[in-house]
Amino acid sequence: MARTFAYCRVSTADQTPDNQVREIAAAGFAVEPKRVVSETVSGSVAAMERKGFARLVDRLESGDVLIVTKLDRLGRNAMDVRATVEKLAADGVRVHCLALGGVDLTSPAGKMTMGVIGAVAEFERDLLIERTQAGLERARAEGKKLGRPSSLSPDQVIGVRTSRAAGMSLGMLAKEYGVSRAAIQRAEKRE
Repeated sequence: MARTFAYCRVSTADQTPDNQVREIAAAGFAVEPKRVVSETVSGSVAAMERKGFARLVDRLESGDVLIVTKLDRLGRNAMDVRATVEKLAADGVRVHCLALGGVDLTSPAGKMTMGVIGAVAEFERDLLIERTQAGLERARAEGKKLGRPSSLSPDQVIGVRTSRAAGMSLGMLAKEYGVSRAAIQRAEKRE
C-alpha cells in the first residue's frame, strides 16, 4: 500500500511550514503527521545535502508518494530539482507538485514538464557560462591579471629559483617563505 509523505521547506527560522501543510491537506492528500518532513534550509542547498530531505529519502520505498507544494521547495536550481526527481522516480517514488496542478512528475506529463525544466536549466547554465566568459575577456582586455594573487613577490620568486638551482629542497623553501610546497613549484615554473 502506497504511503504518502509531504516535504515542507522554509528558508528562515521566522517562517513556518504550516501553510504548506494546510495546502497539501486542502488538495485532498491525507498525510499522517509522522510523514510530514519540515526543515529550515535555503533552497540553494542541494536537496540531497539537506539533512531532513536525506532522512526522508531513506524512509521512502517503491510505490510511495512525495508531495511538495511548489518545485522550489525541492530546490531553486532546476538541474538539482530534475536530478532529485529522477532519483526518486528510479526508486519507484512518485513526486506530486501542487503548483503544477498536482501532476505526478514521474508520469509522462510530469516527465515532459521535467524535460522543459531541464531545457531551461541547460539554457540558464549556458547563459551563465557565456556571461562569465565575456566578463573574463573584458577583464583581460582591460589588462587585469586574473586568478589568485601570487603568494610570493617577484623578488622572492627569483630567490626561490636561485635556491632551487643550488639544490635547496621544496620543503625547506616552503618553510623559509611561509608558503606551501605547491607555491614553490609554481614559482619555479613562472616566467
